[in-house]
Amino acid sequence: MKHREPGSEHELKFRHRVPVGDSLARDICDHCGFIYYDNPRIVVGSVVTHDGRFLMCRRAIEPRRGFWTLPAGFMEHGETTADGARREAREEANADIRIRDLLAVYNIPRIGQVQIMYRAELDSPQFSAGPESLEVRLFGWDEIPWTELAFPSVHWALTQFRSVIDQGVIAPFSNPEGENGNALPRSAP
Repeated sequence: MKHREPGSEHELKFRHRVPVGDSLARDICDHCGFIYYDNPRIVVGSVVTHDGRFLMCRRAIEPRRGFWTLPAGFMEHGETTADGARREAREEANADIRIRDLLAVYNIPRIGQVQIMYRAELDSPQFSAGPESLEVRLFGWDEIPWTELAFPSVHWALTQFRSVIDQGVIAPFSNPEGENGNALPRSAP
């Protein structure tokens, strides 16, 4: 790894090794000792419902362009996870949502993600595709395009949501037993 230090004429040269006081190998600059931490990223989103139907977005970007997902994306600095979920719904579906509560926290280790999903409601059926969506629709449970879901966590969130749909207070879910996000289910639950 090479990087130019701002305002300097020399290159920083990184080597992968275990820093003093750490237990994991990191990229460390041979010149200044800077340690580059490559830690998991947080994704925030929600299962949004209106009149018993589910708000879903067909992705206009990679990965999984053309597949259906829930409004979700990377959290930004300076926002709470709930603020991030609301922002993602506005960006992807031009939708204003009301967060109910925490649905789940998923771990996807192979891509370094932690996904935080909420239960949310759309007060009125006003939405449209944002720049990251080809289209946005409300689906009844039996209309969800199960074989066209973009990610395993979309399937998990929808099915876990449905299992507690009528409950006022829930304990948040996590990954289904034995699942780590490496494979998509191929059929409806």
